[in-house]
Order: sequence, then C-alpha cells, then structure tokens
Amino acid sequence: MRYTYNFNAGPAALPLEVIRQVQNDLIDINGIGLSILEISHRSEEYELIHYETQQLIRDLLDIPSDYEVLFFQGGASTQFAMVPMNFLTREYMASYVYSGTWSGKAIKEAEKIGEVAIVASSESEQFKRLPDLDEMNIHPGSAYVHVTSNETAAGVQYQNLPNTGNIPLICDMSSDILSRPFDVSKFGLIYAGAQKNLGPAGVTVVIVHRVLLDRIQGNIPDMMNYRIHAKSNSLYNTPPVFSVYVVNLVLKWIANNGGTRGMAERNRLKADLVYETIDRSGGFYKGLAHRDSRSIMNVTFSLLNEELERCLLHELRLNGFIGLEGHRDVGHLRASIYNSVTYNQCKVLTDFLTEFQRRYG
Repeated sequence: MRYTYNFNAGPAALPLEVIRQVQNDLIDINGIGLSILEISHRSEEYELIHYETQQLIRDLLDIPSDYEVLFFQGGASTQFAMVPMNFLTREYMASYVYSGTWSGKAIKEAEKIGEVAIVASSESEQFKRLPDLDEMNIHPGSAYVHVTSNETAAGVQYQNLPNTGNIPLICDMSSDILSRPFDVSKFGLIYAGAQKNLGPAGVTVVIVHRVLLDRIQGNIPDMMNYRIHAKSNSLYNTPPVFSVYVVNLVLKWIANNGGTRGMAERNRLKADLVYETIDRSGGFYKGLAHRDSRSIMNVTFSLLNEELERCLLHELRLNGFIGLEGHRDVGHLRASIYNSVTYNQCKVLTDFLTEFQRRYG
C-alpha cells in the first residue's frame, strides 16, 4: 500500500494504475514468458510498443504528418547540446530566452558550439517573473529561437509562446508537455525529458519538423544527429525499452482521462487550490513567482523565516509528504503537481499547510 504523497520535481509521481500494470508486466508481459525488462528491442513485442507509443504522442498532441517523433536517452541535458550541434552553424547565431535555471544550462551548452544571443532575460528579477517575449529583438541571422516553457526551479511558466516567423522556435517542454493543449505547428523542435509528465527517467521525447532535419550537416557524430535517428525511427541503437514502455502506459492513462484538455482542467484546479492556500495565509506563506508568471506545474513558496521552513519540512516528511524541498538554486519550498498528482493529494497538502499555520502562525 502506498502511504506517501509524492510532490517530487522529477522523477515525479506516476499514476497508480500505471504502476500496478508495470508490476504485473515485470514478470511476464503479454503472456510471452519474458519480463518487459528482458525483451529485445528488435523483437516484435517491443516494436509494437515502440510504434504505438509514437502514435499515441501524435494523437494526443495532434502532431502534423510532417513532424518526426523520436526517442533519445540522456535527458533534456543532452538536448541542450544536441540542438546547437545540429543547427548552430558558423554563419548563424542562436537566440535564447534566459528565464531560469534550465534555460541557463541550455545557454551554456550552446555557447560551447557557436555564437549565442540572449534576446530576453529575467535574471535581474531573480527569475521570479518571465521575460517579456513581445520585446524580443531576434537577429534575422538566427538559426533558431530557444525557449523553456516551464522553469521548475523558479516555478514560472509561459501560457503563450511567440510566433518567430521564418526562424524556427525550439522549446524545452520537459516539465509541462501534455499538461495542456498547444499547437505543435508553431514549433520547429520540441524536446521533453519523460520524468515529469510522460513517465520515468531514461527517455526523452523529441518532436521535430522534417524541414529542420534537411539542414543538418554531416560532421556530427551519428549518435548526436537527429537525422540519423529519424531515418532509423529511433531504433539506430538500443532504445530505453523499459522507459518507453512506461511512457506508453502513461499516454494511455492520459487518453483515458480526457487527453490534454482533461489534464489542463485537472491541473488548473490543483494549482488554484495550492495558490489560494498560500495567498489567503495573510503572509505566513508567500509565493515566490510573480502572479502573472506562476506555473501550474511547480508551486514555489516560502515561510516567514528559515526556522519555520525547516520545521515545516520536518513535519511534512514525518507525515508522508515527499519532495517539497525547493530546488538547490532557489531554496524554500516547492510542490510539483504534475499530471499524475491528484486533486485529493493536493487537498491533503493544503489542509496540512493550513493546520501548520494554525499552530505556528
């Protein structure tokens, strides 16, 4: 029996139904006498999972037919390097929006490859507010514009992303993909580590327009080349079989629970509940992100002083609440309420926060 409330930022909570299915398939998947952990990536059994998972992503996000859906290992951090390796050539620069910890890491990787321009930044505001994308000054010689849709450390999230015209828009959606509907056709490339809303750590999903693949030069190592992986349908080398399989189950769970629209409704209710508890505390709790930039995936907040924060975190752990420590770059507290976190779990958390305030406020 599960007795913890999982608010980890990643690897994050998975639906209980999915975990039960995984438990069953660990011994014997589909009656073939082998565990999901044992089957070959060249087997018919895995190929069915592989291609079905790609199609589920296409269906849930309504992906146009001129995009590829690819699976990679190495997390989003590998994509920080792969994106400039594939698209940032000597005659171009790359335009980046600096909105927090993860976009900062992407910028540092790109600077190792070529020229980078930061076209919008909220560093001066400690990333508590999102940069204004309407004021971006994008150089016409940009190979692409890179944006991080949700910054998990600061707890800020874009509700709308810019139209960059003929310059491809590339987006790190690791922490909010499938949490709400969006128009894939606005993007040249999207990448997302699975361990937030898609499944377990170990696989990263990339959605890329085929036009971008034609721009890739031939001097990139094959394992880092999007075009090579697209040609082999993400079977160029051994894929992360188990992780893809769990993503498959999570995608089916999302589809059975209203798809991205259903997730958006659930997530808004959860976020409203947690933020209302913070905002109505009379200053006992304080949200770290500006209201107009708040994330519905990662709620960051503080208390009146550090001693109270330590006391709260201690009591939360004693009562089965996991993962509420803030990111090391930010500190304080953070509740990550991804798709798989239920409204009831958020209600139990807010009830605990209210009772803690009654005792210590």
